[in-house]
Amino acid sequence: MSEHKRRPQKLGDVVSSVLAHAGLTDRIAQAAVIPEWPRLVGPQIAEVTEPLLLQQDGTLVVMVKTHAWMQELTLLEPELMKRLNGDAARPPISKLRWMLRG
Repeated sequence: MSEHKRRPQKLGDVVSSVLAHAGLTDRIAQAAVIPEWPRLVGPQIAEVTEPLLLQQDGTLVVMVKTHAWMQELTLLEPELMKRLNGDAARPPISKLRWMLRG
């Protein structure tokens, strides 16, 4: 009976391996836009919005303070998508979904 000795692995390597096997690596990379939101959209838009969650299909759900801002952001959506998807290393956000804070 032989016992295999395993070398210790770095925790980050183990976590990366587990995430990759679970198919979550891309989703986590996509979700990086949430903490980066203020930098990506600018201070004025960040002031009136709050990214809430990333859905499985790549849709980013964003809370908006007012109906007027929701309309404005809908018009700005193509530009915002370019900003959010500007990092080629990150899987793209597929869609933005605006929700009125109520």
